Amino acid sequence: TIYEHFRLRSKDRLYEERIVLIQAASQSEALEKAEKEAEAYANEDTRYLGFVSAYEMFEAPGESIEVFSLMRESDLDPKHYIDRFFDTGRERTSSE
Repeated sequence: TIYEHFRLRSKDRLYEERIVLIQAASQSEALEKAEKEAEAYANEDTRYLGFVSAYEMFEAPGESIEVFSLMRESDLDPKHYIDRFFDTGRERTSSE
């Protein structure tokens, strides 16, 4: 799910991507539960942007278990791909 934060942002918009574990019997149930969780997480300072994605785990959570995977086609070389999508220098991965 994706959110926009209002109080924490500086001159630019501050977005948050959250990955949560949801236990569900189907993909549609997982999406419904994720929507509800996202709406509960949002507050007057954080707006849920209406984007939810689900990834089915094939094993129970534990060490070295994949919890999310995303594949994207790109004409960027590896360094530029990482810089563009993952390491822009503007990420906040903790309470920085």
